[in-house]
Formats: sequence, C-alpha cells, structure tokens
Amino acid sequence: MNDSSWGAPQPHAGYRGPGEQGPLAPSALPRPGDGHLSTRDVSVPVHDVGGDASQTRRMPIVSDPGDSGDENGGPSGRPERPGVPGPGPADSTGGALSPEQDRPDAQPNRPHEQPDVPTGATPAPAAGEGKKRAGRDLRAAIGVGLGLGVVILASLFFYKPVFLGVIVVAVVVGLWELTSRLKERKDISAPLVPLVVGGAAMTVAGYLRGAEGAWVAMALTALAVLVWRMAQPPADYLRDVTAGLFAAFYVPFLATFVALMLAADDGPWRVLTFLILTVVSDTGAYAVGWRFGRHKLAPRISPGKTREGLIGAVSFAMVAGALCTQFLIDDGSWWQGLLLGLAVAVSATLGDLGESMIKRDLGIKDMGTLLPGHGGIMDRLDSLLPTAPVVWLLLVIFVGAG
Repeated sequence: MNDSSWGAPQPHAGYRGPGEQGPLAPSALPRPGDGHLSTRDVSVPVHDVGGDASQTRRMPIVSDPGDSGDENGGPSGRPERPGVPGPGPADSTGGALSPEQDRPDAQPNRPHEQPDVPTGATPAPAAGEGKKRAGRDLRAAIGVGLGLGVVILASLFFYKPVFLGVIVVAVVVGLWELTSRLKERKDISAPLVPLVVGGAAMTVAGYLRGAEGAWVAMALTALAVLVWRMAQPPADYLRDVTAGLFAAFYVPFLATFVALMLAADDGPWRVLTFLILTVVSDTGAYAVGWRFGRHKLAPRISPGKTREGLIGAVSFAMVAGALCTQFLIDDGSWWQGLLLGLAVAVSATLGDLGESMIKRDLGIKDMGTLLPGHGGIMDRLDSLLPTAPVVWLLLVIFVGAG
C-alpha cells in the first residue's frame, strides 16, 4: 500500500509537525547489514522551498556487501519465509524500483521490450491476414482440371469404348487410393485384387448388359471379396470384408451408372450433361461460399462449406440444367433441367460431405497426391459418384433409357 493511503500522521511523543522536522540524524539512516529493508520501510522527508515536509522520498535498498543470492532464497542470500516480505524488485540498472514501478500494472521502459499498443488501438494485420484463401494451388488445380477435361471430352466423343476405358482406369485408381488409406490409417486390409477385377467387370457389364449386368457383377464381386479374405487368418475377417464391400459399392458400382448413361444412343450428351452439372454445382458452391459465405453448413464435417455456398450450387446447377436439357438432351425440356439441376446440387453436396466424413475418420486431408492442386482421384470423384445414379434415373424418367 502506498504511503498516501495512510493519511496524515497522528501526534505522539517526540513528534514534530511540519516546519519543525529537520534532517534525519545519521544514526536514523539505514545501515548495511540491518536486515531486510525495502522501499516501504524508510521514508526520508524532502523539504520544499517553504519547508513543507509532507512529501517523502523512498530510500534505496541497502544490502550486505557480497550478498548476491543463492539457490535457497532471494537476493539477500537468506531464505525467504512465507508471510515475510523480501526486498523489492530491482530494475535493469540494479537499483530498487520506485513504488510506481513496483505496481503490477506498471509498464517499465526496458530497451529490449516492444512498446505496448495504446488502449483502443487495433494492431495492424499481418501481411495477407484477413484475406480469404482458396487453400490449394489454383494454378495447378486449373491446369490439371483443363487437362482432364480435354482427355474426357476427346475420348467421350471420339469412341465410346475409349471413354469406357477412362471410367475403368478411374475406378481402379480410386479403389487403390481408398484401400491404401484404410490400411495406413486404420490397419484395415480390404482385398484389393478382387475389388479391382470385380470393379472393372462391373463397369463393362453395365455398359454391355445394362443395370441387370451391373447388379450381377456387383454380387459376384462381393462373393469374391468374402472368399479372397479367407486365405488370411480369421482375426478381423468381418472388419476387412465389410470394408471391401463398402469399397465395391462406393467406387465401381456407383461409377457403373456413368457407363449406363454412355450406353444410350445420345450417351455422350447425357454424360456431358452429367459432368457439366456436377462441375457447375461445385463451382457455384465455391464461388458464392468464398465470397458471401457466413453460415456454416456442416461445421463438424466440413467447416469450409456454407449455406450460402449451397444456395450458389443450387442456383448455378439449375440454370445449367435448364440449358443442357433444352439443347443437349433429345426430347428434353428446360423445366426438367431445373429439377435435374436441383437434384444434382443436393447429391453433389452430400457426396462431398460423405467424402469429407471418410477423410475426417481417417485423419487425412486428401485421399492421394496424384493430381496436383486436387489431391487424388477420389478427391475428384467425391461429387461425381453419388450424382451419377441420380442423373441416370432422372434422365430415364424424363426422356427414356435411349
């Protein structure tokens, strides 16, 4: 507590009021070795011009010569006892701090410390801080995306079996990425060989024999997974075959619906519509969400997705759907495209969230690194796979199987 809080001194024997006090006798000054003295122990009168001694000045701490402290106590070299105040803190020059400096809220001016920000001032943001980032290498992502688009379009309109081969390659690589991550992160051994063979057969059967062929190939693939896993010890058998059946359904079976669309007479245009709507939905969600996104859509699954982004996906996809069905699909109508675009936006968003859920469970950001700026093949198929059966079914309802 500061001296000023004590009030005026009360008269007592030997007390001399203002104007009567003289300088302290030398015997009254603190001497080295007198014990623990702090700035709170001694006050020396300071006379002003008028002789007023109401103001006092603190005396510095005087310690015993050679006392530099030890491992048992404070600076005086003697152990500090609870409840017994030790010497006040010293400043950078070795002297005692004044009462103002000794306060907890004091701001000593030390050369090595940065000055405090004034009250109410806002620190300047760091370079680039506050700006929204895309989170990926956009140049690489755009370049890879354009390259994939050229390959897809060239194979799609050049010769149907060539595009069917592109689907098979995507399925095989996707299965490899998924089973590899399951093994690395969860130690789940989903049988890759029957999945790859069955996935390729499933896609080709769907193209040649329709939905019936796809279902038969799916059943045979599931049986092959069960039998193949029997060659290993029975521990974790159920876990491994369950993961294998999930992989068979998630990647090749859903991709088979792209082959079903391709098999129609206007198959390339149906597939092109499917690809355009999915890409436009993702682009609309990204553009609107990045610019206007404020309200999280599913923060526990994918913190980057917003409700505003979903609105952008629906709006962009509905407009694109109306245009595609009107000009690309035989006997299609614009209002059918509106419904198709709405369904694509919802299924693509759910597919993206489903993939994010899997990656969060595995503790990874991307399924692979094959595509710079995109991640792996599965990171590009996340929206396409669940959207394929939706587009195939609605086109069959609207304009027939072709």
